[in-house]
Amino acid sequence: MPIIIEEEKQSTPLTMMQSCNKALWGKFALIPDWAISLLARFAVAGIFWRSGQTKVNGWDINEFTFLLFETEYNLPLIPYKAAAYIATFAEHFFSLLLVIGLATRLSAGALLVMTLVIQIFVYPASWPDHAVWAVAMLFIMSRGPGFLSLDHLIKKQLS
Repeated sequence: MPIIIEEEKQSTPLTMMQSCNKALWGKFALIPDWAISLLARFAVAGIFWRSGQTKVNGWDINEFTFLLFETEYNLPLIPYKAAAYIATFAEHFFSLLLVIGLATRLSAGALLVMTLVIQIFVYPASWPDHAVWAVAMLFIMSRGPGFLSLDHLIKKQLS
């Protein structure tokens, strides 16, 4: 009876590159959602917190903020002073909630709405930045805050 020997696979540069590529990209699939969510929470919070900080002097909204909301931002349907107070509060409040992971999906959703308002009415040419922010917030909203959050601790206590 003849012995059949399997053909050895030839290692070509292409097959070696495909194998290496598969091994490398496969490692990214091992990154847990909670780690990506934590990074997204801190990144989005950092963006909005810093923006909020430019609007205040201590506990007071600075006059330049009111001027921006009256002239440059010029939002429809809402008085500029109300918009300045709401935006300044939202940027600080929801950023803080994202960092501690409390009401995380709600906070990401609120900041996503704010991002859409900025995109549509204020800086439509900044869509690449806003798209990146939106992706991070959508990830948080779809996957949740992860186990390093108060939301997780509360859910665990209620279970």
